[in-house]
Amino acid sequence: MLDAAEARYAALSGYAATVVSVAADGERRSLRYAFRRPGWVRMDFLGPHVGAVLVFDPTVRRVRLWPFGVDRKPVLELSPDNPLLRDRRGHRIDRSDVGALLEHLQALRHGGRVVELDASAPVLPGAFGVEIVGAAGRSIGEVARYRVWFERATLFPVRVESYDARGAPVEAVTLDQVERDVAFPDAFFRPGR
Repeated sequence: MLDAAEARYAALSGYAATVVSVAADGERRSLRYAFRRPGWVRMDFLGPHVGAVLVFDPTVRRVRLWPFGVDRKPVLELSPDNPLLRDRRGHRIDRSDVGALLEHLQALRHGGRVVELDASAPVLPGAFGVEIVGAAGRSIGEVARYRVWFERATLFPVRVESYDARGAPVEAVTLDQVERDVAFPDAFFRPGR
């Protein structure tokens, strides 16, 4: 199933989604996320940092940051590994797309196991859930187990829950209002240019 999800994802030209993440301590972030091959990423923050915009340009491997919106100065140009751009779990804009998630799921499954979640697990309409558990002692960063819900029709992930080796929650991420194969205009990833 993960192989099929990766194949479907590889066939997409891009996508957009509203992403809401909630950390174990309750920290909540929401943003409108856009991805276009070969690796363009745009994040429009809905909260916190309302109005901030980040754009990763894969051709020069740089991030442009508009802290107060694309129509306002200043504009900062930073490396994707700049500590200002990484969250406390180490997430990076240049490794933030669904493809990176699927790579993590595949890496954790090797030597581990994948099981379909039963009907008692929270069910999202039109989706099915799987649990990916790494082999003993294996983790991806602090994550040793994922629970992921995929849209049945597209195999696109719509909810991801991650847990550490002790079983404690790390983060829950929901992707809503997903649009696939969006025809983004070039200016969308190059605002102000």
